[in-house]
Amino acid sequence: MFASKRSKLVVILISCILGFMIATQLKSVANIKAAALPYQRVEDLTEQLKRMEKERTDILLELEKLRMKTSDEVYAKELRRLNMYAGMLPMRGPGVSVTIDDSKVQSKPGDNPNLYLIHDDDLLKVINELKAAGAEALSINGQRIIATSEIRCAGPTVSVNNVRSAPPYVIKAIGDPQTMDASLKMRGGVAETLKFWGIQVQAAIEKDIVIPGYNGAFTFDYAKPAEEGKEK
Repeated sequence: MFASKRSKLVVILISCILGFMIATQLKSVANIKAAALPYQRVEDLTEQLKRMEKERTDILLELEKLRMKTSDEVYAKELRRLNMYAGMLPMRGPGVSVTIDDSKVQSKPGDNPNLYLIHDDDLLKVINELKAAGAEALSINGQRIIATSEIRCAGPTVSVNNVRSAPPYVIKAIGDPQTMDASLKMRGGVAETLKFWGIQVQAAIEKDIVIPGYNGAFTFDYAKPAEEGKEK
């Protein structure tokens, strides 16, 4: 925004200078015709006029360079903003770190032993709870969570972004630490439900968390941008 205001100010200033130069040129030509100045004086004024025209051309070139530079800066800023929202850039800030591990409790006779193990839906519940609490960036075991990320069981492991990892799972979230921590620990919440089966859940508030950017590929085989103004 500051660069844009500065560019507008420069454009206005240059326009004033050009206007003054053109007015001066016209006045000089009019004076030559009206006063019938000596030949030497006419040559001097003609040379001066050529210099002013060259200066005007140079100013116009500088103005064009300035416009291009401003456009490049705006484009770069917008591209960085879009990459940030898409999860392509590493992010850092305050937040919470949540470590989840399988239960160490011996399952009771008749109980389903899978209830004492972490599954993909357990991680999804934690991720959704953090999102609802305002998490701005998330990762599981170093894998950035974006709109197209999958979290699914793959045998005894969990696959995130097609990368398998085994427990313990460390979920990092950047956002308001107190809000996210309270959301996880609220009575009857996701952490309390997991702990009922002995699954270990440890949440810690951190002042500085670094979450990597997504480094996978984007593929769109069927989806494409919808053209505005056209019916389906």
